[in-house]
Amino acid sequence: SERVFLSWMARDEPIIPAGLRVFAAPCSARCSASLTARRPADQNRPMASHGTAYTSTAIVMHWLAGVLILCGFALGVSLQDLPMSPQTLRLYGYHKWIGITVFLLAVMRLAWRIAHPPPAPETMPAWQSRAAAAAHALLYALMLVIPLSGWIYSSAAGVQVVYLGLVPLPDMVPKDKALANVLKAVHATSNYALLALVTVHAGAAVKHHWVDRDDVLRRML
Repeated sequence: SERVFLSWMARDEPIIPAGLRVFAAPCSARCSASLTARRPADQNRPMASHGTAYTSTAIVMHWLAGVLILCGFALGVSLQDLPMSPQTLRLYGYHKWIGITVFLLAVMRLAWRIAHPPPAPETMPAWQSRAAAAAHALLYALMLVIPLSGWIYSSAAGVQVVYLGLVPLPDMVPKDKALANVLKAVHATSNYALLALVTVHAGAAVKHHWVDRDDVLRRML
């Protein structure tokens, strides 16, 4: 009996009498199937493959643009309540640098998108595909329009933009106070529209990840 016990232990098998094994086998199969069924969907779903993911360059530019947009918006809002001073002017300069950088990133992203087409979209309802395409087009448009409106507004206000404190940009229009007031409103309204669109964009990505359980968000990580 000791040899039989040691043999069972070496095989790492449960000690089940031979007469009961006929009942134990179906039970073991059912338990295994139950555990597999209860396993979270994320563990059974593979990560996005290279063929369905964005390129590393596209991913870096995407997240960099997102961070800069949020930083630029927060800085722009905080400037509204600050009294004019050398420090305030310096912060305005930082705000403009962020805007020009976002503009350049948008141009680079569009060029990269043309040279490296994005992966095929995930399968989703037609209305979601149309909404996603429209949101992306509007995001790119605002990333171009907002910095340009700020640049023109600065020119109309009589303040030249010097990118990074090193590269003076030409004035887009002559000094014009009335035009500056209009452009200021356009610039502010466009920024709030961009913030709302970014919020919807992020919310849709979270919904796809946690509710739809697809790879929409994973492709950009």
